[in-house]
Amino acid sequence: MASRLTWLKTHYRWCYPLAIAAAVVFGSSRSEIAGPAVVGFDKVAHFGAFGLLATAAYRLVPRRAGIWVVLAVSLFGASDEWHQSFTAGRSVELADWIADTSGAAVAVLAYGLWQWYRNLLEYKVLYSKRARRVEKMPPAESTGGL
Repeated sequence: MASRLTWLKTHYRWCYPLAIAAAVVFGSSRSEIAGPAVVGFDKVAHFGAFGLLATAAYRLVPRRAGIWVVLAVSLFGASDEWHQSFTAGRSVELADWIADTSGAAVAVLAYGLWQWYRNLLEYKVLYSKRARRVEKMPPAESTGGL
C-alpha cells in the first residue's frame, strides 16, 4: 500500500498531459465536432490543444529535453491524424499536423525562454494573499466538549 502511495505522489503530475491526450483522442474519434463555422478555426484549435499538451509535458521534464517534447507531441499529432482516417466524416490533413507541431514548438519555446510566462503557469493558489491570511488566523480555542 505504501509503495502505491509513493508511486502516486511521484507520478500524479502526469495526469494532466494524459488527460489532454485522452481528450484529443476522444475528440478525433467523433465524426462531428462542435465549433464555430469559421474558416481555418480548426487549425487554431489544433495549435492550441497541442501547445497545451506540449506545455503540460514540458513542465515535467528537464529543460534540455524540450526538443524531445516537441518531437513526441508531433508524433502524437501524426498518429492522431492517422487515427482520424478511420473515423467516418473525418479526413487527414497535413495542415492539421503542421498546426499540431507548430503549437508544440511555440509552447515549448515560450515556456523555456520566458520567465514571466513560466511564472504565470507555475502560480500556486496556496501562495495567494487569501491563503496567507487564512494561515495567519489564530486557531479556534477548544471549548473542552459540548
